[in-house]
Amino acid sequence: MLQTNESADRIRELLDRNLQEVFGENDAARRRAAIAALWAEDGVLYAPPGAIVGHDAIDRFAGDLRATHPEFVYSPQGRPQVLHDAGRLAWGSGRPGEPIAYTGWDVIIVRDGRIAALYVFLDETSDEFRRSSSAHADI
Repeated sequence: MLQTNESADRIRELLDRNLQEVFGENDAARRRAAIAALWAEDGVLYAPPGAIVGHDAIDRFAGDLRATHPEFVYSPQGRPQVLHDAGRLAWGSGRPGEPIAYTGWDVIIVRDGRIAALYVFLDETSDEFRRSSSAHADI
């Protein structure tokens, strides 16, 4: 049987911090520092446009995403769940004080205490999913 050294607390921390400090952060220097602290050097982000590999590419993607709606905040929807070296977190995003504009799930695989892979699932009924899908239809 495969054993994992990843603690449930660390996986939950990575999910929460990545949501807020990487994807919810408008300040580029703070976002970059969070990526360095949370992500493996060769980490892969799987999002609707495709696979994004490494710190520079993840930073660029997160920064571009923030630029599309810098006033949006991310809110966890429930508690992160952990299984072995993986975790998942449901979240919603929108303007503070307004209804949630779109929802999704983050699913991470953790290696050596850092995010090795993140799979971002957007609610397919949301405008954000449609925007993201149509913007990257050629990929």
